[in-house]
Amino acid sequence: MNIAILGTDPTETNTLKECLPGHVLHFHSGPLDDGFASCPQMAPVEALCVFVHDRVSAGLIAGLPNLRLIVTRSTGFDNIDIDAANRAGITVCNVPTYGDNTVAEFTFGLILALSRNIHRAYVRSKQGDFSLAGLQGSDLKEKTIGVIGTGHIGLHVARIAKGFWMNVVACDPYPQQVYADLLGFTYTTLDDLLEKSDIVTLHTPLTPETRHLMTAERFGLMRRGAMLINTGRGGLVDTPALLNALDSGHLGGAALDVIEDEGRLGEIGPALLDQRPNLLLTPHMAFDSREAVGRILDTTVENIRRYTAGDPCNVVSGPTPDSNSGHIGVVDES
Repeated sequence: MNIAILGTDPTETNTLKECLPGHVLHFHSGPLDDGFASCPQMAPVEALCVFVHDRVSAGLIAGLPNLRLIVTRSTGFDNIDIDAANRAGITVCNVPTYGDNTVAEFTFGLILALSRNIHRAYVRSKQGDFSLAGLQGSDLKEKTIGVIGTGHIGLHVARIAKGFWMNVVACDPYPQQVYADLLGFTYTTLDDLLEKSDIVTLHTPLTPETRHLMTAERFGLMRRGAMLINTGRGGLVDTPALLNALDSGHLGGAALDVIEDEGRLGEIGPALLDQRPNLLLTPHMAFDSREAVGRILDTTVENIRRYTAGDPCNVVSGPTPDSNSGHIGVVDES
C-alpha cells in the first residue's frame, strides 16, 4: 500500500519503517492542506496516516482519488471530514485506547499545579523571589471534582480522584453505572455537576453537540472560585467566555492542554497568559509519554495491517462496520 505519513518524529519514523515492510511510505513534514494533494508524489497515495493537528478536509480527500484508508494516531477524529470520507467510501480508523492512565495522570498534574500555584512558584523562584506571598493553595481532600465524560480517561481520573479522598460526580450520555458503583462516584446532570464541583475536568469528544459545551451561561453555573481543566479538545470551551469568567474572578483558575486554534498557539498563547496568573497552558502534551506513544504506534501499525488483510479494526467510519469500536459518545479525546 502507498501510505503518506504526517507529523512523525525521527523515532516514530524509524519504528513505522521497521514495522511496515512491503509498503511504500512517504513521510511528510509540511502542512496537510488542500495543496498537499497536488504534489506529484501524492497522486498514488492509498492511505493517510495523520495526527490530531492534520486537517483532512473534503478538498484534500477529493484531490486523492486513490485514497482508501485514513488512520489517525489519536482517539479523537474531529480533524477528519467524516462525511466526505463516507461519501468517498474511505475507511477511517483511530486508536481507541492507548493512554487512559497517561492523560489522567497529566490531568492531575494540571490540577495539582493550579490548586497549589506550583507554576507561579516556579516562575517566581527562577527570578530569585522565594517569598510565599500570594502562593497559598488549597487541598484536594474532600473537594468535589466533576468529570464530564466517563470513557477510558474519565474513569481513570475518577480512580485517581478517589485516591486523593475527593468526592466525584460525573455526567455522560452513556452512564456506566457498574463503574460508578465500583469506584464510588455519582452520575448527575451537567448543570448539577457544574453547580456542585470545585474542579470541572473535560473528557468528552468534540462533536457538533459538544462544541462550546462550556459557554458563558455554564461558567455562570460554576461555583465562584472553581477551576476548569481541559485535556480534551479546545473546541469544547467558548474561549472568550472562559477568559471573561477568569478576568471577572468568578473562576478561580483554568488549566488548558488544548485551545480552540492550536495551530496559532505560539501567537495566541502569550496573549492569553498575559496578566492571568490563574491560567495555565500546555501545548497539547497530555498524551505524550514514551509508553503511550509506543502504544499509539502499535495500534496504528495493527490498523494498517488488518485493513490490508481485509479485516479492518478500530473503524470509526467507512464501508466496513467495526464491532470493536464501542460507543463513540463515551470515548475520551486525546
